[in-house]
Amino acid sequence: MTTSKTDWPSSLDDKELDELDTYLRAHAQDSHLLLDGVHGLLSALAVGPIRVLPEEWLPEVLHEPFDDEDEGNRVLALLAKLNDSISAELDVDAYEPILGEVETEAGPVLSAAGWCEGFSRGIDLRAGLWEKRLADDPPLMEILGPVMALAVDEGILSAEAEFEKLSDDEYDDCLAQLPAVLAAVGQYWYQHPATQAELDALNHATENEANHVPPPRHRSGHWVH
Repeated sequence: MTTSKTDWPSSLDDKELDELDTYLRAHAQDSHLLLDGVHGLLSALAVGPIRVLPEEWLPEVLHEPFDDEDEGNRVLALLAKLNDSISAELDVDAYEPILGEVETEAGPVLSAAGWCEGFSRGIDLRAGLWEKRLADDPPLMEILGPVMALAVDEGILSAEAEFEKLSDDEYDDCLAQLPAVLAAVGQYWYQHPATQAELDALNHATENEANHVPPPRHRSGHWVH
C-alpha cells in the first residue's frame, strides 16, 4: 500500500520535539516523565482498551502551573500534536518510539527505560482492564513480550522469576519490535474489546477512587504477572 504525502501523519518536527523536551526537563523532578516517557504513556493509551481523556493523563505529565497563558497554550498544543501523531503513525505503519540516551564507555546508546516507564503508567490509568486480561488471556501477555523484556531489563518492572539481562543484540531486537507490538496490541483490543462486566468493574473502581473508599495504591511498574 502506498501513502500519499497528504495522508502522512503530521508529527512534531525536530524543533518542536526539542521545545517540548526542554520544557519537560526544566520542570522535571525525580519521578516525572521526560519526553520519552510521555511518548510511552501516550503510546499505551493509543492502543489501549478504552479512551483516556486528556484531563486524566495530563496530570501524569504536567505538575505545576504555567508561567503565563502563552506558555500554557504552546505546551498543550505540542502535547496534543504528539498525542494525535501516535495513532496517525500507527495507522500508516510509521510509528517510531521516542527513546532516551545513556552514556556508556563506548559512547551514547539508546535506552527504553523512560519509554517503558511511561508505557507502564499508561497501563496504570486503566489498570483494572489490563491486569484482568493479562492474567486471563496469555496471547496478550505474549504480544507484550518485547516491551516487558525491556522494562524488566531496565528495572522498570520486577520479574517474579530470575531474569538474565538482555544482550545488546537482544535489546536492539526488542526495540525494533516495538512498532509491531503496538500495532498488535491495538488490534487485540479492537478484536477483543472490553466486556460490559469489565467496564462495570472499572466504573465501580473509579467511583471508589473518587470517594476515597479505599484509596487505591499506585501500581506503576506492576503489570507483569
